[in-house]
Amino acid sequence: MEWTRKDLLSLYDLSAEEITFLLDTAAEFKKVNERNVKKVPALRGKTVVNFFVEPSTRTRVSFELAEQRLSADIVNMQAQVSSLKKGETLLDTVRNIEALQVDLVVMRHSATGAQDFIAKHLKCGVVNAGDGAHEHPTQALLDLFTIREKRGDFKGMNVTILGDILHSRVARSNMWGLLKLGANVTLAGPSTLVPKEFESVGVRVCHDLKEAVRNADVVNILRIQHERQTAGFFPSTGEYAKFFGINEETLKYMKKDALIMHPGPINRDVELSTGVADGPQSVILEQVTNGLAVRMAVLFLVAGCVKK
Repeated sequence: MEWTRKDLLSLYDLSAEEITFLLDTAAEFKKVNERNVKKVPALRGKTVVNFFVEPSTRTRVSFELAEQRLSADIVNMQAQVSSLKKGETLLDTVRNIEALQVDLVVMRHSATGAQDFIAKHLKCGVVNAGDGAHEHPTQALLDLFTIREKRGDFKGMNVTILGDILHSRVARSNMWGLLKLGANVTLAGPSTLVPKEFESVGVRVCHDLKEAVRNADVVNILRIQHERQTAGFFPSTGEYAKFFGINEETLKYMKKDALIMHPGPINRDVELSTGVADGPQSVILEQVTNGLAVRMAVLFLVAGCVKK
């Protein structure tokens, strides 16, 4: 197929064919990252602005390294040192960025829909690096890439996403991608963090940890996002770890070859014990590695559709 989108804003918008095409393209870029010379001229002459209005480590570094590998010119911006601090609107800020003849804006923002809003007003490409509790498409793509690399076809696969679903953009992007590719999705965690309303989109909701992981081929564990919570959704982290933490005891109820995933950063011994995080079923560091190839693929395809 031919990629036709100048923006990557969500997986909800993409078809199964588009997601598969992105993953296939990422597989080619992974080969580049395994060479002695890990650089290609695919974005030579293109300028990418990384505009992060919310803190990030893994995603920002991964995007920046992906841009370097593609030979792009890079500008890094943070809200704390931008004119947003002087009262300038977000739209005026990004319009001024575009006026400098940039080709792509990679943006993270705490407000849901911020990237969708600016993409409608810009000719340059926009890549969503996470917006509020809405979506994080490249994280989901690297998760899908890792699962496909390890397990192959998604059809009939059982994937459990465990933890703070309510506040998680990663959960939403993963959910849409997995459903489109034919997987069976279970959302699990405390009832306060996994409302039954999610069942309306075709997933199973489960509040019992043993039941949630028993037949899972993949368990993707989410971080407890204290910074997004405005109320006490569980009594304490100790209580959460007792009833919903994945540890050596929990592994006894799981398939011996089930993949353990986590988007990071990990709250060790809360949602995931150190022994499991660093154990043989964990593919957490492989997710990080695959994120580089996935983001190279996204930047390459989106840049190719930007018309000046």
